[in-house]
Amino acid sequence: MRLLLVPLVLFGLPLAEIAGFVIVGRWLGLWSTLALVILSSVIGILLLRSQGLSVLRQINTEGQQGRVPGEAIVSGAMIVVGSILLILPGFLTDIIGLLLFIPGVRRLIWQQIGQRVIVRTSRTPAGYPGSSPNPNPSTSANQPPAASPQTIDLDSTDYQRKSGPSSPWSDRPADDQ
Repeated sequence: MRLLLVPLVLFGLPLAEIAGFVIVGRWLGLWSTLALVILSSVIGILLLRSQGLSVLRQINTEGQQGRVPGEAIVSGAMIVVGSILLILPGFLTDIIGLLLFIPGVRRLIWQQIGQRVIVRTSRTPAGYPGSSPNPNPSTSANQPPAASPQTIDLDSTDYQRKSGPSSPWSDRPADDQ
């Protein structure tokens, strides 16, 4: 069933867009139709810039607060798709693109696909990636972090490199002390 949908979209959408151009061209005239197509492309670029930056800020804020920004990521993806649809010439793609900019429509789509989306995160010992490596904000940032059990601190006398015949780096000289 889904495979039948792909050719229908690939062939049906351009035909529907051409029919839309003809209908709007008869109603408004050639130059007004071309002006609308160019205007929709400019609006798509401007909306991508303004809405995209606000979504990036929202994703950053949620990440800093330790929450998984799943809805914000999907919302941002819908804004990008909506902008691309506005930039493409055609009135049907413009209508779909404009619908994707409406927050209520994006929330409705998120409710439909949100249960099927799985967001995987990874935690570092200090928290989420990008979070502060100093989990205790009361300590000074200028102090070196306390050694964890996985840290091995060696002095220069504790380790020396010696050349070995089986080493791939054996042509390099040994450390001079």
